[in-house]
Amino acid sequence: MELLQLEYFQTVARLQHMTKAAEELQIAQPSLSKTISRLEEDLGVPLFDRTGRQIRLNAYGEAFLARVQRAFVELNEGKREIRDLARLNEDIVTLAVSTPRILPGLLGAFLASHPDVRFRQFFESASEMKRQIEHGEVDFCISSAYIDGIDIEWKPLFTEEIFLIVPPNHPLSARDSIYLEEVRDEPFISMNAGYEFRSLTDRLCREAGFVPKIHFAGDEPDVIAGLVQQGLGIAFVPALTWLERPQRSSHRLRIKEPACQRQLGMAWSERRYFSAAAKRFHGFVFAYFRNVAERLAQALGEPL
Repeated sequence: MELLQLEYFQTVARLQHMTKAAEELQIAQPSLSKTISRLEEDLGVPLFDRTGRQIRLNAYGEAFLARVQRAFVELNEGKREIRDLARLNEDIVTLAVSTPRILPGLLGAFLASHPDVRFRQFFESASEMKRQIEHGEVDFCISSAYIDGIDIEWKPLFTEEIFLIVPPNHPLSARDSIYLEEVRDEPFISMNAGYEFRSLTDRLCREAGFVPKIHFAGDEPDVIAGLVQQGLGIAFVPALTWLERPQRSSHRLRIKEPACQRQLGMAWSERRYFSAAAKRFHGFVFAYFRNVAERLAQALGEPL
């Protein structure tokens, strides 16, 4: 059994199509078919079910693929460790986030004391971040969605309250807090569908007994805040966003019910070999968010 056979098997398993796999691997299809057949002969079982030109991973193939993927992760981690011990690695930290708004403050604070470290950043969904962790593609993931899996460690960073902002002179602008059901008939300015924050706020509205009337959806928080200021609707806003860029011409409302908050956490693989730079960043992240939580409590008047 050779590494090349396993690499070819991974590609065929992912694409479930021999011709497409051959094209991606830049080899002739007959050569690829023979390689897969030899691998199956070595194992003594077929890895794919074949019907005409259709090819699908079977139960044997699924079980073997899981082991092959873990083996390649271990080999890659071994390579990273050796290069780090030999001081051949650059000080690079790979980071995936679901809430990119946190990056300027977090990375700016870290780089102020570690200017030689470089970052590779990805903005991903929770499911994609889980895949990246399992395949050894990133050091850390920061998400408002819990990420679990074999050998994945997830720890909370801080819990953040979610508020509503309303335009100036809005009937609710004279109040400090509301029940969420009170705004069931209001037009909402929201994040686009697919964002974790949008999924969270839609769920909160359903808990309050209604589906929000989305009059505008976008992916720029500053644009959303601007539309609220112009009186075009109301919007949810995380506490940290308000702290960093308070919209003084909008009015912030605390939501009494349901409990409107989200928890940010960081996930990583216990199999991951961490460079010295990644280890420093790991410790820094928890200290940074402890400080964030203290600042939020002071700015908003009570612990979140």
